[in-house]
Amino acid sequence: MWIFLLAAALADPAASKAAPPRVTLSTSKGDIVVELYPDKAPATVKSFLTYVNEKFYDGTIFHRVIPGFMIQGGGFTADMNQKATHGPVKNEADNGLSNARGTIAMARTSDPHSATSQFFINLVDNNGLDRSSPRGDGWGYTVFGKVVSGMEAVDAIAGVPTGRKAGMGDVPTQTVTLTSARQVKN
Repeated sequence: MWIFLLAAALADPAASKAAPPRVTLSTSKGDIVVELYPDKAPATVKSFLTYVNEKFYDGTIFHRVIPGFMIQGGGFTADMNQKATHGPVKNEADNGLSNARGTIAMARTSDPHSATSQFFINLVDNNGLDRSSPRGDGWGYTVFGKVVSGMEAVDAIAGVPTGRKAGMGDVPTQTVTLTSARQVKN
């Protein structure tokens, strides 16, 4: 019997691998389930899951929505106050993943190693956000997972009207809340 089990495990090496972690982002527009890639972006996934497990994202909003580009959240409360974060994560955009429609990536400033809690979901293929060089503006934006369920909620968020608020543009005029982010038990 043990020979059969060993043969089965050798025949299907994927069976012995743990399933990639998943997180459900419950929003006021519906649930979004993202599958994460710790093998491709280990520091980024670890940081994101730390925020999830601390319930940091609960009650934050999608504060930047640009139709035909991306939706961004994970850092502001409904009154446009930015939440305090942990330290930044080293850029891991040189991982072979592309900013394709439905992927989740880290938002950052002009400093390539400044990503903290904010993330965005690509609405289209945004290859221009991929890493092209470790110099200048070629660092890219770290993709660390993809939407596996709930793109209709992503597209609903993308469809809300936007304007200016608290000195920022592309802010939804109708608040879109990230009510909770929870790791799915595999």
